[in-house]
Amino acid sequence: MHIFVAIAFILIIGSLGSALYFMMTDRGRTKRMVWSLAARVGLSISLFLFILFAHWMGWLQTSGVPIGR
Repeated sequence: MHIFVAIAFILIIGSLGSALYFMMTDRGRTKRMVWSLAARVGLSISLFLFILFAHWMGWLQTSGVPIGR
């Protein structure tokens, strides 16, 4: 489970990097930057929903650390 989450974070950062690259090279002539950012948002939402689902199914456990300490 931890490996899946780490891979998802790497994909999100990669998508953000590709959007930066397309922003610098295309200079607004193509929509590749928009598609890269849309993919990043989609990956982020999917990861968040997967983490919620995994917690609900019991695949992920909370640490039990009290909030504020």
